Amino acid sequence: MKITLIVTGKTVSPEVKSICSDYASRISRYAKFEELVIDNGAVKLTVAAKIKQREGELLLKKVSNTDYVVLLDENGKEYTSVEFAKWMEGIFTKGLKNICFVVGGAYGFSDEVYKRANAKVSLSRMTCNHQLIRAVFCEQLYRTFTILNKEPYHHQ
Repeated sequence: MKITLIVTGKTVSPEVKSICSDYASRISRYAKFEELVIDNGAVKLTVAAKIKQREGELLLKKVSNTDYVVLLDENGKEYTSVEFAKWMEGIFTKGLKNICFVVGGAYGFSDEVYKRANAKVSLSRMTCNHQLIRAVFCEQLYRTFTILNKEPYHHQ
């Protein structure tokens, strides 16, 4: 199984890059993990709806018909870390080859992306910077694996 984190726009913060790299290395002990960046630098539009549409087109080119797509969306289902781990365990038992978690751009996702998604998960009800949410997600994904493997990282 492979887990892909698809993000819109490059991470410019060296601190965020470092945190993501650290957790990606830890995650790789449990599953193949990859980050794909949708370079939206070519999107020179000024209308939010057109920006979402263009980013959606670029995003949908990155996923296959067999990928399980989870949008990281403020309107998605909220979980505690343990609940998220149990949810992920259920996803893992489906025998999927690739699970794609997607971070949208500043204006969110297009209708086409919402239609393609298999699930929506919220990491917080608060809006978070699209760069910072990468680090939060990577940490939570690592935490998920340690919970499922009963390793001493998550304390309850």
